[in-house]
Amino acid sequence: MYRISQELAEMGKKRIEGFPVDGFVWGSGPESPALMLVGEAPGENEVETGIPFTGRAGKELMASLEGVGLTREDVYITSAVRSRPYKWGEKRSRGGEMIKRKYNRAPTKKEIIAHAPILDEEIHAVKPPVIVTLGNVGLQRLIGREAKIMQLHGVLMETPILYWDEEASAFLETEESYHIFPTFHPASVFYNPAVREHKDADWEKLGRLLRNEAYK
Repeated sequence: MYRISQELAEMGKKRIEGFPVDGFVWGSGPESPALMLVGEAPGENEVETGIPFTGRAGKELMASLEGVGLTREDVYITSAVRSRPYKWGEKRSRGGEMIKRKYNRAPTKKEIIAHAPILDEEIHAVKPPVIVTLGNVGLQRLIGREAKIMQLHGVLMETPILYWDEEASAFLETEESYHIFPTFHPASVFYNPAVREHKDADWEKLGRLLRNEAYK
C-alpha cells in the first residue's frame, strides 16, 4: 500500500488552515494500482470514517469498479482536496425547529492549491497507467479550467497534466504525458439521474480499454 509521508500530510493540513474545511482524509491504494481515481474532496461520511468514497457515492463507485472487474484494493483513490469543504445551512428538525448544520460544497481554487502538492506527489509516486477523473473538479485540476466533463467524458486522453509550482505560484504543465479518462462523479447520479446513462457507458468503455490494454 502507498501512503504519503506524515510530513506531506502535516504540510497539507497547515496549508489549508483558516479555510472552512473539516478533517483530513488520506489517499488509499496500492503502490502499483490498475487505476488512479481523482475525485473532488471528502464529504461528511469520509471525514467520519477516514476512508475515501464511503456512503452512497462510495457504493456507486464500487459498483462501477466491479463492472470493470476491479475492487477498491486494486485502485488508488484520492481527490483534489483532502479535507471536507463545508458551508453552513439550516435544516428543519423532526420537532419543527430550525437547526444549523454543515453542508458539503465544492472546493475553492485556493483550497485546491493548498492540497495540490499532495496530489502531485501521489501521481509521481504511484505512476498510474490511467487516471480516472470523477467530475469537473478533478478533471480541471489536472487538465485546466477550460475542461468540461460533458464534452470530455468517456474520452481516453494522452496529455500533460498540471502540477503546482510553488516558486512560480502557478499551475504548470508536466513534461511527460499521462492517460486521463474523465467521467462523472458517482454522486452526480443522485441529483441528476439523466447522467447515469452516460456514466455507465463511460465505465463500460473503460472496461474495454483496460481489457485491451489500449493505453499501453
